[in-house]
Amino acid sequence: MRRYLFAAVFMIVWSCTQAPQPTPSAPPQPSVAVDTNPAITADEFLHHIQYLSSDELKGRRSGSPEDKTAREYIEAQFQAAGILPLNPDGSYEQPYTFVKSLDLGPDNSLAIGGRSYQVGQDYTPLGFSATGGLAAEAVFVGYGFDIGDSINWHDYDDVDVTGKWVVIFRGGPEDDSPHSPFDAHLALRKKTLVARDHQAGGVIFVSEPDDEELLPLRYDQSFSGAGLPVIHVSNAVAAELLKPLGKSVTALRQELDDNRAPLSVPLATQIEANIDLVQHLANAANVVGFIPGSDPDLKNEYIVLGAHFDHLGLGGPGSGSLQPDTVAIHNGADDNASGVSGVIEAGEYLAAHRNELKRSVILMAFDGEELGLLGSKYFVNHPLVDLKQVDLMINMDMIGRAVDHKLTIGGVGTSPDFEIYMKEFNRAYQFALGFSQEGYGPSDHASFYTKDIPVLFFFTGTHEDYHKPSDDWEKINPEDGKKIVQFVADVIQYYSQDEERLAFAEAGPKEASETSRRGFKVTFGVIPSYVSQTTGMALDGVRKGGPADKAGMKKGDVIIAIDGKEVKDIYDYMYRLGELKKGQSVPVTVRRGEEEITLTVQL
Repeated sequence: MRRYLFAAVFMIVWSCTQAPQPTPSAPPQPSVAVDTNPAITADEFLHHIQYLSSDELKGRRSGSPEDKTAREYIEAQFQAAGILPLNPDGSYEQPYTFVKSLDLGPDNSLAIGGRSYQVGQDYTPLGFSATGGLAAEAVFVGYGFDIGDSINWHDYDDVDVTGKWVVIFRGGPEDDSPHSPFDAHLALRKKTLVARDHQAGGVIFVSEPDDEELLPLRYDQSFSGAGLPVIHVSNAVAAELLKPLGKSVTALRQELDDNRAPLSVPLATQIEANIDLVQHLANAANVVGFIPGSDPDLKNEYIVLGAHFDHLGLGGPGSGSLQPDTVAIHNGADDNASGVSGVIEAGEYLAAHRNELKRSVILMAFDGEELGLLGSKYFVNHPLVDLKQVDLMINMDMIGRAVDHKLTIGGVGTSPDFEIYMKEFNRAYQFALGFSQEGYGPSDHASFYTKDIPVLFFFTGTHEDYHKPSDDWEKINPEDGKKIVQFVADVIQYYSQDEERLAFAEAGPKEASETSRRGFKVTFGVIPSYVSQTTGMALDGVRKGGPADKAGMKKGDVIIAIDGKEVKDIYDYMYRLGELKKGQSVPVTVRRGEEEITLTVQL
């Protein structure tokens, strides 16, 4: 029972930590040999990382031959440990297809009022657009909002858009702010859905006047299209399109922002367009194993332990690399060979102690995380077990680079008392713990949180090598990595034995805000510390050549004020950042040791 928490936790942790652990020797060379030692060791934790992040696997890009090689390695480790396949067909893989790339077909066209325009220069289809043609009149609908609640903004109320093109401004009022009340309504897909709900035939998006570039043709990996043609036009085309209104794009946006009210009107302009997109598909697969629980009743409930095994391949533009101009193997040792190694090591340990598990444990290696949580989204939408029977999901992403024994655990707000429990488990390990309450985040636990499943996310922090070719195994901290994996195994053992199910608690939104998807319009180029307990925002790093670096900011500094406004934590920092604009020169006060220094950051 839960009331015996502290005694039970102490016994589990004590029994696990008293067993002698081998002293790590020199790291072994990469090898596909299976690991048959059930103990969690630093040697083995590093060994799996070495192989998965070796040049042989070429960055484990989803859909590549090396992606398949990585799956086969994980499956071999599962099989050797006695971890059973969860798939009814007896395999470890849960396959799915995804859109690897998107190209323009030969039959794209756009004509407005009889004048033809050039694809790629004057306009571009968006990646989630339907293919096919539409010839119809156009209606200007401002920001394309249909919002009730306190905002009460309905751009479609006084116009008939049935079967017609709707012309919509991107963004919205206050779209520079991460705390804008409009934030949840700014996504292009959301605006397209609203247009479709009002029976529009197609959507034309218009950017701000100072945003000259067409949106890139990129598929958003949502497994579905918009169901109607969607295009983005250049500023020059937008000016021509809206000329009948007698006002510039800037003036129209300003009027909308000032009045906070619809400005919708038919344009009496005939638009004819055809969209031709070619999708190139690729195959991916999650690796899914399980350890059956020993209790006749509780074995039908599950704890999921997962980590993604894909990475960025050779990098390059559009890959997610932070060195997009460099085509080189991105080995992804910390991101996320470390998490996969943790799943393998914890799985071996738990399989060897299967008689102590009352609930069943599912071990998962997700594919496609770097492309948008594809594997975890696929699993929760095509589950191999009843998701209502999943008691807890634990995700390990980037657990290999602990500095000063720091460890962040996210999701502690998704079930009552998680934070208290984690502190109790930590008595055996003495990590400098930092906590995040939110259940949503940029990794695979987010997919489970959206299904009302309690989640925990183990993470040792970002670093200068994140999403770069330099994320190599030589920089891994195997000793702390081993301890994190044992920590996680302790948590799983405890919750597998608890007679009570965990209660789910909502902790933050269940989708990324539009601001987080678009990013801030300015950046300092700093790496925040997620575990610092000091007042202000401590820095774990400063990106070379970034605005903060040029201003003289250093690793270890604590930002305490921006533009004269106090910063007490990372949330204050994000809010202050959202208030800034490109081109500003802003004073930033940092605490460096006992001294307070004001630096000037040029954005």
